[in-house]
Amino acid sequence: MTMHRDGHALAITAVGLAHDYGRRPALRGVDLSVAAGEMVAVTGPSGSGKSTLLHALSGVLRPDEGEVRLGDRIVTTMTEDGRSRLRRTSAGVLFQFGQLIEELTLAENVALPLLLERRKRAEALETARAWLARVDVVGLADELPSEVSGGQAQRAALARALVSNPGVLFADEPTGALDSRAGEGAMDLITDIAAEEGLSVVLVTHDARVAAYADREVVLRDGLLDVDEPVPAR
Repeated sequence: MTMHRDGHALAITAVGLAHDYGRRPALRGVDLSVAAGEMVAVTGPSGSGKSTLLHALSGVLRPDEGEVRLGDRIVTTMTEDGRSRLRRTSAGVLFQFGQLIEELTLAENVALPLLLERRKRAEALETARAWLARVDVVGLADELPSEVSGGQAQRAALARALVSNPGVLFADEPTGALDSRAGEGAMDLITDIAAEEGLSVVLVTHDARVAAYADREVVLRDGLLDVDEPVPAR
């Protein structure tokens, strides 16, 4: 088993990631490793490649060059269907705007990854409601996303990302669409659940207050890793 420099098992390993959008390079040879149970914040100026890196790590896109491993699985050699299934079962993804399906209730949104894996509907909804309780919005389980606040919708999106009990959570600007109070609540929740579940977390943020929740910060500038250091205690 591959080990992190601190002696812990690696949850994520990326080597030589490069990706271009037309003639514009987004990543130019990025190496990154994340230990099991570690939270890493990816920061940097707009356009530096942060979201592209997160999408490459989570299998949303396949980089032009390089390799990504989640545990012992090589993400970059998987088919698109294989990478989609990985995100339903082993690697949850939380986006800035939640991306809940407006026609489904919060409970149905959270249950969706389980239903796509052919779990029985009643069982999937029961599990979804348990996760909604865990993120403090169970009383809104039968509401549509348009009927709840942005912070409540983001909590439901977090529950959806975690409903399959993944080992890794990828969060792309998880507080970017929230006010400061709701954002702090969301980060407290992510941090608490990650600690309880032993989750590895990679989060992209432009907010220093959000980055301060992480164990370590990596800074991207022009598609290159610039800084890799512990984050000062809050």
